[in-house]
Amino acid sequence: MSGKRLGFSVVLNLTITVVQIVGGILSNSLSLLSDAVHNLSDGVALWIAYIANKVAKKVANKEMTFGYKRVEILAAFVNALTLVLICGYLVYEAVFKFANPETIDGSLMLIIATIGLLANLISVVLLQKDKDHNINIKAAYVHLMGDTLSSVAVIIGGILIWLYDVYWVDPIVTLLICAYIFYHSIDILKESGRILMQSKPHGMSVEEISKYICSFDEVENVHHIHLWSLGDNDTYMECHVDLNQDLKLSEVDEVRHNIAHGLEDKFHIHHATIQTEYNCCEEKDLISGH
Repeated sequence: MSGKRLGFSVVLNLTITVVQIVGGILSNSLSLLSDAVHNLSDGVALWIAYIANKVAKKVANKEMTFGYKRVEILAAFVNALTLVLICGYLVYEAVFKFANPETIDGSLMLIIATIGLLANLISVVLLQKDKDHNINIKAAYVHLMGDTLSSVAVIIGGILIWLYDVYWVDPIVTLLICAYIFYHSIDILKESGRILMQSKPHGMSVEEISKYICSFDEVENVHHIHLWSLGDNDTYMECHVDLNQDLKLSEVDEVRHNIAHGLEDKFHIHHATIQTEYNCCEEKDLISGH
């Protein structure tokens, strides 16, 4: 269902973008135009997220042996990076507008921003359920939350401009919107970047995993541990386990099975590749430098 909700959000977001661009030009409001540009970027971001969500469900094959799950992480990274770049441009425009204020139609600005707020609220509610389980959906959700808050800020700015002709509020609202978007986009860039760089998943300790594996009576030591995430919910691991005696193959398989089962139960590592050996690996470092 997340794909259908995401697809509907794409259509809704792109529709409201057209309305805001027209309204921003007619009202001469930078904050409304910045909201429209933000919505446009979000429309593209949501479309990328939608496509990524579909592609990620494709099964693994001889070319893509890990499958396509990481395309969602790549989409989240691209979406967040796009937002950061757009924020930079809008900050530049806001500073220029603040130094050179222009007349703005506050009433039209207020009407368009209210329509945008309603559309964004619908999309936020649609993606609320899935945002904590999928980083790609989370990136799209952050886009929409930024849109929702920016619409609220534009509405407040529109009221002030309409009632009191304080045109400097427009670039100030734009800067506040950019600050919010930048803050949350950096978090997604860090998280998706860690996964793309195959960093150790958050909350996992290589030392604790090593200690657990070495607690088995048959294990002498464990070395060359590698931990990474394929997606935001799939943790992989590979390691060398040095046995303290020359066991039969059937006994080795049992030890390997027990270790893998324990790793899944205690550390939620669902894909563990365990290479067993008996006093044959010269390098015994916990983390291999090669």
